[in-house]
Amino acid sequence: MRALLIAGLVVLPAAVVPGLPPEAQQTVALVALFAAFLTYAEYTASAPGLIEFRDAPPFNRIRFGLILVTILALSLIERGRTDPSNFSQLVEAVGYLVGRAMDMPFSPVRLVVDMLSPSATEAELSTLRSSAGIAYLICLVGLIIFWALLRGWPNPRRSFNVWVNLPTFDPTSGSDIVARLDRDARINIALGFMLPFLMPVVVRFTLGGIDPQSLTAPHVMIWVVAAWSFLPASLMMRGIALGRIAQMVRAKIRASETEHSDALAA
Repeated sequence: MRALLIAGLVVLPAAVVPGLPPEAQQTVALVALFAAFLTYAEYTASAPGLIEFRDAPPFNRIRFGLILVTILALSLIERGRTDPSNFSQLVEAVGYLVGRAMDMPFSPVRLVVDMLSPSATEAELSTLRSSAGIAYLICLVGLIIFWALLRGWPNPRRSFNVWVNLPTFDPTSGSDIVARLDRDARINIALGFMLPFLMPVVVRFTLGGIDPQSLTAPHVMIWVVAAWSFLPASLMMRGIALGRIAQMVRAKIRASETEHSDALAA
């Protein structure tokens, strides 16, 4: 089921937005098959690989829901440009209002719009502004929901396997695992906060601005804006999760020390 959901996520823009060339459709199908195979292999393997928190729901479910809603909203905006409906117009109107409200100097939305080269038309700027606005709004709401749902996470009644859920984290490489978890949590949250500002600036100064013709392609617009909004949100979610794990380990250590002192006193 997870593999099918990931494959459906990859093909979602191609299914919602018409006009994808046959060669691009074949590429999307291959990417969907690869993503589905990778997900299936990760979740059926006995040893952990690359996917974190695979045995600590609902972390990955919330992240998947966030990227799914983002891709769907952006796809509806692009579909509304050629085949408008009431729902697509509503999504675009919300994105337009949020984009306009956040279109101020040095804001993430303004920096994204400034990625386009000076030859971009007002229509191209407006489309990118609306897409960035709705994507940024979805990620902010997703972070709030994530924080609310994970207040009691990880479940204290279940064991939390650090090796399975954090395959890239080596708990034996340092003396203080709690301090390392807290440090990694702060780094991830800081990067997640700064990435929406840094990514457009890096593109602007390294590439001299993106050719508007490359972003007018609907599917390119969808994936670029989705990556710009989801990657920072995913990093912040990982930072919050690592902070919760540090709290759990700290509480376990304190409880173990208390039991040990009580046993010595007895």
